[in-house]
Amino acid sequence: MLELTKVIRDSRREVDDIKLETAKKLAEDEGKIREDVRKKVEEEHSLKEREINTKLQAALKLNEQLNQKLEQGSQQAQGESLELEVEDILRREFPGDIITEIAKGVRGADTLQRVIDKHSRECGFILWESKNAKWSSAWIAKLREDQRNAKAQMGVLVSVNLPADIKGFTFRDGVWITNRSSVIGLAWALRINIAQVYTVKKMSEGKNEKMEELFKYLTGIEFRQRVEAIVEGFTNLQGDIEKEKRWFQVKWANQEKEIRKIIDSTHGMYGDLQGVTGRSLPEIKGLKLIESNSGA
Repeated sequence: MLELTKVIRDSRREVDDIKLETAKKLAEDEGKIREDVRKKVEEEHSLKEREINTKLQAALKLNEQLNQKLEQGSQQAQGESLELEVEDILRREFPGDIITEIAKGVRGADTLQRVIDKHSRECGFILWESKNAKWSSAWIAKLREDQRNAKAQMGVLVSVNLPADIKGFTFRDGVWITNRSSVIGLAWALRINIAQVYTVKKMSEGKNEKMEELFKYLTGIEFRQRVEAIVEGFTNLQGDIEKEKRWFQVKWANQEKEIRKIIDSTHGMYGDLQGVTGRSLPEIKGLKLIESNSGA
């Protein structure tokens, strides 16, 4: 019985050991499985996250490109609007000149003005460039190059946004720079000078000395001062006209009020007298007309 009990005890111990070993094995296998599953999930999550980030970056890049295109399109539309405005001004002010729009995609400025004098002679060119964007000094160099290519005597840069040191218009680095309000005056001044220079050139053909003097005049301070004086005269004249318009409008309004007071007072007095005299006063044609108009 003792021997049998020992055998049974040993057998149970072995069974318990086997169970314990099996449990350990199962725990190890379960942990390994969990680790494998965790790694697989992490890998899948990492791939998914990388995919989402890739799509997000692509979407952000596409959005940035679209915003740039929209901004470029808006700036281009604004620039074209200013260009059309300048062309309309030139055609309205100088119907005898030939105003040509430079086609989109063709290297050059926006508008070419061929100055035609009263004798139907082509005196020269004015090249116009219109900008409605943040100021860039690179515009000057480009316009100067376009002016050389077009063989234009004058180049004018019309910009909505000017540097702080430019008030109205100025001559800088070989080109004229102006705002919108000074376009008409500057165009008249440049056109007059181009016509005058052409006339002098025709009168002095074959005379190198005269041509040299003419070149000095065009590039000198006197020419610039004359242009500035003409433009300032136009600008001041426009301001005076606007002031006179406003003054006359106020004056007419005040006079109309005073006339209305006189008419109303006269009509009232006539009515009072008619009431006092029992309508025995003779009718006054002017007051009858006023009464009819008042009733209308």
